[in-house]
Amino acid sequence: MIQNTINLRPRYGEVDQMGYVYHANYVSYCHQARTELMRNLGIHDQVLEENQIMIPVISINLRYLKAARYDELLTIRTTLREMPKTRCQFEFEIRNEANEKICTAVSEIVFVDSISRKPMRVPEIVKKVLSTYFKTETE
Repeated sequence: MIQNTINLRPRYGEVDQMGYVYHANYVSYCHQARTELMRNLGIHDQVLEENQIMIPVISINLRYLKAARYDELLTIRTTLREMPKTRCQFEFEIRNEANEKICTAVSEIVFVDSISRKPMRVPEIVKKVLSTYFKTETE
């Protein structure tokens, strides 16, 4: 299992008239958290692009438990529980300043060849990094 945590503060333009974070912004927060987990592992978007690898999101499911507010410090914990094959599933837990769970989410990406636009198994550059955290099928 791999975990990473980031902190962020919702900006004024991300809240609605009631002062609550607009629901669609949680998707962006999860995307940012996933990107930071991958970056901390050395798997940068730029490196993937240079290797003709895209990682489109194919599903995301969010469960809102409590509203986040403007400028409130949010903590987002991202978890990758298993070695991906073609698809890769990330779990998110968002907590507010009072450490209350306010949202959970699950996002699924797929590895795609940027030229053929066809799904591919986990690329070797990703597999090499993740294999230090997960046992591979041959072990």
